[in-house]
Amino acid sequence: MGLEFLAIEKQQRINEQIRISPVRVISADGAQLGIIPTDDALSEARTAGLDLVEVAPNERPPVCRIMDYGKFKYQQKKKLHKTHVHQTKLKEIRLRPKTGEHDIEFKINKARTFLGHKDKVTVSVIFRGREMAHIDEGQRIMRHVIEQLEEIGKVESPPQQTGRRLICTIAPK
Repeated sequence: MGLEFLAIEKQQRINEQIRISPVRVISADGAQLGIIPTDDALSEARTAGLDLVEVAPNERPPVCRIMDYGKFKYQQKKKLHKTHVHQTKLKEIRLRPKTGEHDIEFKINKARTFLGHKDKVTVSVIFRGREMAHIDEGQRIMRHVIEQLEEIGKVESPPQQTGRRLICTIAPK
């Protein structure tokens, strides 16, 4: 976002930076003031308490507008920010069958934060060694996590056993 905005800012010449004379001037209310010398246009902008901004430098004569440059920059930045689309990221919460209750609650709160940011969350229960004999404990943890996240997210893919992992994907509502 920053570099694109700097490119917009570099293009704009304001006030004394406009060296070409004469220029076509548009007033703050949108009315054409005609082709006038740059010094006159600058004094016109000063009396209005605004800036003279070059909006079309490639035209002959260049087109300048009398406006509040700070407000114009703010609106350009806002417009650029609106075009920036939020990309959904996939976050992962890893648990084990022996994970403590408080640790599980902490991970659930983290998952709530991710879902609040409109990111998808993959909940993984990882089994090691002899823990494979206690898959029901992992499924209990997975059900608990899904129940806790029901109000903020919906289950996109139900819990599935793949190798030594029990995986479930939750998407924001």
